[in-house]
Amino acid sequence: MTYTVGSYLAARLAQIGLRHHFAVAGDFNLALLDQLLANGETEQVYCCNELNCGYAAEGYARANGAAAAVVTFSVGGLSMINAIAGANAENLPVIMISGAPNTNDRATDHLLHHTMATTDFSYQLEIAAKVTCCAVAITSPDKAPYLIDKAIRAALSASKPAYIEIACNIAGAPCAAPGPASSLLARERSDPETLEAAVAAAAEFIRGRKKPVILIGPKLRAAKAERAALALAEALGCPVAVMPAAKSFFSETHPQFVGIYWGEVSSPGTREIVDWADGLLCVGTLFNDYSTVGWTSNPAGPNVLTLDIDHVTLAGHDFSNVRLAEVLVGLAGRVEANPTALTEFRRFRPPPPSVPPAPPDAALARVEMMRQIQRLLTTDTTLIAETGDSWFNSMHLDLPEGARFEIEMQWGSIGWSVPATFGYAVGAPGRRVIAMIGDGSFQLTAQEVAQMIRRKLPIIIFLINNRGYTIEVEIHDGPYNNIKNWDYAGLINVFNAEDGEGLGLRAGTGGELAEAIARALGNANGPTLIECALDRDDCSPDLISWGRRVATANARPPQPR
Repeated sequence: MTYTVGSYLAARLAQIGLRHHFAVAGDFNLALLDQLLANGETEQVYCCNELNCGYAAEGYARANGAAAAVVTFSVGGLSMINAIAGANAENLPVIMISGAPNTNDRATDHLLHHTMATTDFSYQLEIAAKVTCCAVAITSPDKAPYLIDKAIRAALSASKPAYIEIACNIAGAPCAAPGPASSLLARERSDPETLEAAVAAAAEFIRGRKKPVILIGPKLRAAKAERAALALAEALGCPVAVMPAAKSFFSETHPQFVGIYWGEVSSPGTREIVDWADGLLCVGTLFNDYSTVGWTSNPAGPNVLTLDIDHVTLAGHDFSNVRLAEVLVGLAGRVEANPTALTEFRRFRPPPPSVPPAPPDAALARVEMMRQIQRLLTTDTTLIAETGDSWFNSMHLDLPEGARFEIEMQWGSIGWSVPATFGYAVGAPGRRVIAMIGDGSFQLTAQEVAQMIRRKLPIIIFLINNRGYTIEVEIHDGPYNNIKNWDYAGLINVFNAEDGEGLGLRAGTGGELAEAIARALGNANGPTLIECALDRDDCSPDLISWGRRVATANARPPQPR
């Protein structure tokens, strides 16, 4: 087979396990899209705009481990940058691929459309380099294999996005054939001597503690260390708490699971046991103002052992060039069981509250909505929660073994969840995908529901209509938090047009919500959007507490330097 630059790229994407790539067409990438279409191992999935395309790829990477998105130059690429920056913040290997101007135009200083009226076309590459771990521009077919491999390898190794720019007259040019896929998939290993020293120091730290507790953070998945963390937890026998962005990274049905650690809005008893510990093992953690509730719960000091993706730190020690999974496995073989803190937690943990059903004809309330969503969760469910009160409501849901949870807490770009849900569902056929989305967030990226309909994806969307940006209201209110109300359920008919089978339903009472859920479960040929009408003030108490703390942190006066 004779390979072109485009078919080489397609082969490499298939070799790393991508069954799909997302795309928005533009004149600088049309030849490349043709080359990608010729590969029968990876399907081209279309999005409504480039920002959504990036979000969709980000969601796909959560389900599949990696993703790719193809856009045109400048007007497409710069629109996607927000989503790619989010993938960077969330540690997801999304490969951003952009068409680019003809190489002859670069040589002759032609002024082109889709540019900033400049003959220097390097600005998109420079911007992409700021939000990816590797950015390459391909203007020669001879260098294309090396540069494509370099970018893909970097993305997979770092679990970060990478950028590949391909000139439009290069996509169809012949190039060398791809080599073994193993050259892309090989991951770095720990330096053996440093690994031994790090494990020894960490084991000594743990032996000196009477009440150890493990806290799992969102970088655990990027490190591919979930099984290794389980091995350490079971060897140590101590309580295991998770940060909100790591919900589902440790089974909530495991007897050592003690809940979500989130400062004053933690699960009942979780903050108390974490704060009581004299040795906190922070595994893949990421502390920011949101996860620490305005810096009010930020673990630090000599009783903290930090086990990060590529380094280990504790009082008096700092070890780099080690892999988290290898450190955890090494530790699991050197620690002794110490269930002291777990025994204490079981003594004082309050029993879970019982939530009785509301009268079916009563106005729908947040508590009743969440009670009914809880009943939907199964071992093959993925729940996606948009930034806002959905964060706080979903933290109280109990996930069955095998259920997954997705949130974008570091980047926190509202509107992320609609296209991310679409991308996740494409990447995880067979899973029940449920999304909880506020009305304000939905308005930013609503059009991607049309692509769910196009691909007949049986996603269930709970659209919380409380007529505003509730999370912003609790941080700092003003008229800018009010939005124009939409007929959200009716919008599905617009997206259905001639051949769609999506459902748009409204629920103003608990009985109506139960009926809507039953219809959603029977709709296998498209998404179901259930518009849940809630009172504007019916928000989680946790959001109110959290919002007050974050507002206080935001309002700190400047400190003299």
